[in-house]
Amino acid sequence: MSEIAMPLAEKPSEGPFNARSMLVVTAVGVLAFIAMLVLGAYAPDLRSGHNGGAHALSKAAVGFSAIVQLADETGRRPVIVRSKDQLRSEDLTVITPDHGWIELSDILGQRGARATLLVLPKWETGKDPKNPGWVRVSGLMPAWDPARILYPATPIGITREKTRGEALNTVASGAPAELRFLAPSVLQTFSGKNIRPIIVNARGAIVLGQVGKGQLYILADPDLLNNHGMGDERQARAALAMLDYLNSTDAESIQFDVTTNGLGRSRSPLKLAFDAPFLAVTLTIFVAMLLAAWQALVRFGPVARRERAIAFGKAALVDNSAGLIRKAGREAHLGGKYVDVIRDRAVALFRLPPSLDPQSLDARLEALNAHRSFEAAAEAASHATSRDELLGAAKSLNAWIKEVQQ
Repeated sequence: MSEIAMPLAEKPSEGPFNARSMLVVTAVGVLAFIAMLVLGAYAPDLRSGHNGGAHALSKAAVGFSAIVQLADETGRRPVIVRSKDQLRSEDLTVITPDHGWIELSDILGQRGARATLLVLPKWETGKDPKNPGWVRVSGLMPAWDPARILYPATPIGITREKTRGEALNTVASGAPAELRFLAPSVLQTFSGKNIRPIIVNARGAIVLGQVGKGQLYILADPDLLNNHGMGDERQARAALAMLDYLNSTDAESIQFDVTTNGLGRSRSPLKLAFDAPFLAVTLTIFVAMLLAAWQALVRFGPVARRERAIAFGKAALVDNSAGLIRKAGREAHLGGKYVDVIRDRAVALFRLPPSLDPQSLDARLEALNAHRSFEAAAEAASHATSRDELLGAAKSLNAWIKEVQQ
């Protein structure tokens, strides 16, 4: 029995941290954590690329999303390349680096002898602070910048000249009739050793050329392929014809690389957890965690509330008194009192005269049961020296009175 009484509360309150609230908070936390992991794993894939750059995801004037959309709508099945593992395809791959100093040896090594179109950079741009995804063209970038694109393996020279929009000449044999571009207002051309011209201007300067005998092609002026150029129907038709002409015979689509523009993705161990075949392991672990959480919630049951140290009513008074006697080790001294209780009960049950003295009363009670002695049980209870002795004598007295009642 505790010596400190608990305060009375009519109805215990669960407070703000009840089981349902904690379950909701825990569930929200777990879901938020899982969402963070998934977004972290797939963040490179979710980037839109609307940053105003000169790449296939950009909708800015210098971007190339228009030719990608046009190729898609005409059944050419364009693919955005975000991983270098995709570069081994036989499809034509269009590479649009932002600057000439970007390292391309790795990506060109991956391509090998496969058809690859390298579009040289031309414009110096900056972000438009008022319109996200837009750019402001500040002018032409220095000619030495795009000239470094294949240096030192294939040195090239860059030339710019103003034009009046005259037609460019397609000099390659077998080129389709639709491959007829108009020169932009400022035309960028290039020159170099071992370059086979495909499209040239009136002076013979190369606009589109083939490097050596391989299938690496260089397009000097990006305005023939970017969003600004695709605003003209004739230029758009010529751009599609050029891509078809450069594509290999075994091609199924056209690839547009964005890894050189910082929009690629690398193999992430975290992403592997959400891709086949490891997705099954991840789901198994998640289900096991749910089962463990469910077991933790149900194994203990409801909260066990402490009982009052001192209860109310007569029964509580008796219980408290018994607790005090038990704590003091005085149970054996209650045998005589218990015998008196049994006598009084027998007098009431068997309608004996209440005026009898104790000796006469015990004699009358002894005569009521021929199989069990009342006096012997009463003597044992009165002289008990331990709790066990008192308990045995009390059981004998209770058995005696039940037998008499029968």
